[in-house]
Amino acid sequence: MFSAGAALVVGVPVAAWGLMGQQNYEGLPASELDYAFQPWDIGDGVAAVVGALALALAAAGATVLVRGARRGALDPRWWGVLGPLVVVGLMAGVGWRILTAGGVGANIGAGLLIIFGTPVAAGLSLWALAWSVWLATDRSGDGGRPGGGDLGGFASRGV
Repeated sequence: MFSAGAALVVGVPVAAWGLMGQQNYEGLPASELDYAFQPWDIGDGVAAVVGALALALAAAGATVLVRGARRGALDPRWWGVLGPLVVVGLMAGVGWRILTAGGVGANIGAGLLIIFGTPVAAGLSLWALAWSVWLATDRSGDGGRPGGGDLGGFASRGV
């Protein structure tokens, strides 16, 4: 379950970044555009292939997690951790394309993303961290056994 969750959380931002493509202003060569942040020197074709592979990885991870939740191998409370992390990943992938978009003059989208996106991403990340720590140390899912099963003192239910 951990590997599937990692595949989902890591695959989403890479897929969003790769499949979105570079968002430059049309009509001018890239050398004449202004950038808030310089984009990586990766072609759109390579980025699209990487994005497609990451999307397949994320879909496989999501499939394993959904099946695990249905079988009872994944405590459904862990979706409260995975959901915010997926949203932050999507924001990061799309946000990087916004921050590196070439334009003429100021990149207003980059400024708005930094002003409004950063607190949202930070809040979602802190929520996921707090919820995961609470779930990992919660002993109520273990039937009250001390030690939390096989994870060295942490509550093993759902991990």
